[in-house]
Amino acid sequence: MRCTNILGTTYKFTNNYDLPTNRPLIIVANHQSMYDIPPLIWYMRKHHPKFVSKKELGKGIPSVSFNLVHGGSVLIDRNDGKSAIMEIGKLGTYIEKHNRSAVIFPEGTRSRDGHPKPFKPMGLKMLLKKAPSALIVPISINNSWKLVRFGQFPMGLGAKVCIDVQQPIENKGDLDALIVQIESSVKNGVNSFK
Repeated sequence: MRCTNILGTTYKFTNNYDLPTNRPLIIVANHQSMYDIPPLIWYMRKHHPKFVSKKELGKGIPSVSFNLVHGGSVLIDRNDGKSAIMEIGKLGTYIEKHNRSAVIFPEGTRSRDGHPKPFKPMGLKMLLKKAPSALIVPISINNSWKLVRFGQFPMGLGAKVCIDVQQPIENKGDLDALIVQIESSVKNGVNSFK
């Protein structure tokens, strides 16, 4: 994060809620770039976030790949839905047992222009089932896509990345209705494409 400050990038994290550290969290966020991940790790560090990531990120990216492989996150093959769901289920069981947090980007891939994509609910639904005591924390991320609007090089200048925690939601009731509520909460806070 500090390296991107050289480019004029700023980070603003807004959380008006007292998030517990003695129970698991399921952090649900929109996904705009790989630069969504370091701020979530830093600002949510006391909750020990673990990520659902594509397996390609498990090698070749200094420090990021090491953290994903050895830090308790799960690397999934997006072309093998059955094994991906099983791995996400293991993460849900882990956070339920150890009071950690899981971060999932249910869009499945990043938005390259800031417009949120529709949620793919299966992975999130598995987390909700395997971690029934988890508090759901919707997070809206704005402007991180502007760092990579031209690709990896040159990087964008002066992006004002905002990470906003929305009202936490209890894991109760019909899962399909709950996922619709979570998606609405995340997307209502996304405005970086306007």
